[in-house]
Amino acid sequence: MTINEFKNYVKTGRALSSEEIHLFMDEMSNAARRITFRLNTAYYTPAEVRALLSDLFGYEVPASLRVFPPFYTDFGKNITVGENVFINACCHFQDHGGVVIGDGCQIGHNVVFATLNHGLSPEDRKNTYPAPIVLGKNVWVGSNSTILQGVTIGDNAVVAAGAVVAKDVPANVVVGGVPAKIIKKITTEE
Repeated sequence: MTINEFKNYVKTGRALSSEEIHLFMDEMSNAARRITFRLNTAYYTPAEVRALLSDLFGYEVPASLRVFPPFYTDFGKNITVGENVFINACCHFQDHGGVVIGDGCQIGHNVVFATLNHGLSPEDRKNTYPAPIVLGKNVWVGSNSTILQGVTIGDNAVVAAGAVVAKDVPANVVVGGVPAKIIKKITTEE
């Protein structure tokens, strides 16, 4: 299985249940850990961090990307970041299903992006189902938040610290709580 074949398969949302898929996921997880262990155990300049992330993500990340390690991912090859993105320390990206972070996003400490979910019934619980997480432009995700599979967060939205986001978030709102709900609308200053 190739990375592109895997990415095309996860777009279907079907269970990641075959032996071929599991072997591929294990192989990719091992490769991601080799890079993240290196990234997380020594000091690197911002340019060196970006070089390691480019290797991890499989493409040259924008020069405007800033990441404060440690940074964790169990796949790495299904993360897309825009320009002027900041990711603070100790974030966890379970990116098998895909994580897209738009331009100008700010991600706080200890944020979790979880793109896989297990089947609900006991018979299906061993299977995982992928769905992407997409952040629009200028999204601010507060510390210790969790964004669950299949969630899209609209432009300029704010996720309050500690929120668990299980449903789509419209643009220009603040959400918070468990599960996250709209707290208020964001108005532009004139």
